[in-house]
Amino acid sequence: MIAGGRAPLVIGGDCSLVLGAGVALQGGAGFVHIDGHTDFRHPGNSDQCASVAGEDLAAAVGEHWPAVADIDGLGPYFSSARTVHIGCRDDDEHLVEVRRSLGLALPARESIEIGMPETARAARGVAGRAGYWLHLDVDVLDPLFMPAVDSPDPGGLNPNQLVELLTELAPAAIGAQVTVFDPDLDPDGRYAALLVDILATGLADLGRKVHP
Repeated sequence: MIAGGRAPLVIGGDCSLVLGAGVALQGGAGFVHIDGHTDFRHPGNSDQCASVAGEDLAAAVGEHWPAVADIDGLGPYFSSARTVHIGCRDDDEHLVEVRRSLGLALPARESIEIGMPETARAARGVAGRAGYWLHLDVDVLDPLFMPAVDSPDPGGLNPNQLVELLTELAPAAIGAQVTVFDPDLDPDGRYAALLVDILATGLADLGRKVHP
């Protein structure tokens, strides 16, 4: 699909989806990880590795068991130097390690302080002006606005900030994935409607600068 000039959008499931994207891309793209958590638990910093959904960023850059991080000998799926994390909370237990390991890490608070255009500009400077995979975990939103996620934490972005960030990043992305929205926590559909509005606006130009 990408080779044919189209930008795929994968919706649903949890953050482990990034491993499939990484295997498909075979190390040829940057990576922008927008998430309310760093997802950087791995065998080197925890003896409780049991769910790739909380370990996907570590696995994506090669910090995990080979069975997870080196499928078919294709790891690391993304270069750590071209990987950006945006959106964790200041108290994330792996933030210090992520700052040390990746090209750029900006917690939600710092992104809000510098603004979404500058956050996106910094991310593109690390991941590449065009040609990165874009990951969005819906829990980057503050639970005041989006409680329909499995691990809500206060201190996230508001919907307008997320739309602005996606609008800045989507055109230069080769594709994107959206994860962790939980419809069981949204019985009347109000949060699904909000998420659709965010994605329809923020990702409207997905891949346009890569595949004009």
